[in-house]
Amino acid sequence: MRVLIVEDEQRLAEALGQILSEEKYDVEWVHDGTDGLAYAQSGANDVIVLDVMLPCQSGLYLVLSLP
Repeated sequence: MRVLIVEDEQRLAEALGQILSEEKYDVEWVHDGTDGLAYAQSGANDVIVLDVMLPCQSGLYLVLSLP
């Protein structure tokens, strides 16, 4: 299962990524709403772990922009 983490706090994203990787998930991490939207629209991920307060575009905007 592919997991996309959209989180601007590096330490938190790395901790989440490490935990999920240890559980055999394929994890990608991006640090702002613009990159998060691009990755999310690709459709390559099964699950998105999303921060609401992101640089560039908010997580709420990202959710509302997805089909």
